[in-house]
Amino acid sequence: MSERYVVGVDTGHTGDLREADRLVRALAAELGLHADVVGCTHHVRDGRRPHTALSFAVPSERAARAAWRWLTENGSGRPGTGAIAGAGSGVGAEEGDGGGEAGGSGAGPDAGTGTLLGVAFGGERHGPDELAAGAAHAAAEHRARTGGRAVLYPGVDALTGALTVARLLEVSAVDQVAVLGSPEGAAMEARLVTRDHVRPEWRDGRLVLAAMPAAGGTLVPFEVPDPTPCCADH
Repeated sequence: MSERYVVGVDTGHTGDLREADRLVRALAAELGLHADVVGCTHHVRDGRRPHTALSFAVPSERAARAAWRWLTENGSGRPGTGAIAGAGSGVGAEEGDGGGEAGGSGAGPDAGTGTLLGVAFGGERHGPDELAAGAAHAAAEHRARTGGRAVLYPGVDALTGALTVARLLEVSAVDQVAVLGSPEGAAMEARLVTRDHVRPEWRDGRLVLAAMPAAGGTLVPFEVPDPTPCCADH
C-alpha cells in the first residue's frame, strides 16, 4: 500500500469483537471514509482494564485531518453523536474526569452525559489521558504495520463464499495467507471458505490472514464468526 495517514480512536470499548467491528463500520460511515480506508481493532493492555481501540488509515492527510476535527469536535462526551453515542465506553467512563489534550482542554466537564473518547493523529492527542494513550497506541501500531486486526480494507466486500487463495490476494488488500502448522504457507490454488468473515492482521508490514485446514482439503480463516445463538439451555 502507498503512504497512509492514521487516526487512532479509543472509546474504552470492553465488549466483544463483533461489537467492535460494528463500531469500526459505523464510525467509518459517520466520518465519510470510503472503500480506500483501512479500519482496524487493537487490543490495549495498558491502563486499568484491557480493552479495544480502533484505527483508521486513509491515503490523504486532508481526509485524516477532517476525521480528526470531526472526532475532537463531536466525540467529547456530548450526547447524540451517532456511532460514538452507542459505543459503550468502559475504561474512560470510570475515570470521573475530562482528561486533557495537547494544547486543549480535553473532553470537558460534561463528559458524563455521553461517551468519552480518546483520539490521536501524529503527535496530537485529545481526550482523557488513558483513552488518548490507547488511541495513540492503536495509531502507532497501524502506522508501523506491526499490529491491528483489519475489519475494513480494500476488497473486503468481495471476500464471500469460497475462493482460491490466488483470487483472494488478487481482489483484496490481503498480502499473504498463513496456514497454521505449515511453514510454506497456503498454495495459490487452495480454496478458502471465507464464512463471510475475513479478518487479516498487520504483521511486519504485511496484511496477513491466518487460516487453518478444514474439511475436503479447504482452508478457513482462523478467526471464526460469532456462532448463531441456539436454545437457551444448550
